Amino acid sequence: MQNTEYPMLLPTHTGMKGKCPRCGQGQLFDGYLTVAKSCKACGLDYSFGDAGDGATWFVMLFTCVVGVGTILGVEIGYSPPWWVHVLLGIPLLVLMPLALLRPIKGLLLAQQWKMDARQGQLEK
Repeated sequence: MQNTEYPMLLPTHTGMKGKCPRCGQGQLFDGYLTVAKSCKACGLDYSFGDAGDGATWFVMLFTCVVGVGTILGVEIGYSPPWWVHVLLGIPLLVLMPLALLRPIKGLLLAQQWKMDARQGQLEK
């Protein structure tokens, strides 16, 4: 639940930096992708967060489009030898997802908190 004592922070600012979606001060992650139990600054319980595979799908989609587009563009424009594709493609297709996964997961968790999203349940 959001509290009026805290400023309204944008999920793009807090989530992509890995900060608490409520106060913007505490860390959202304990490790690379492990969500912390709570915010050390304001005490917000992060148990609401369940990004699932959402971040992975967004990162895969973006990386594949940019990576394959770059590789095809270089092939069409310059027709380099195969080793140039190896030097360009492997780092692009490995490092890009590693760089994007944590910020995108943070963004999804911050957006989930802002919208007060809950798991779908049927009424009894």
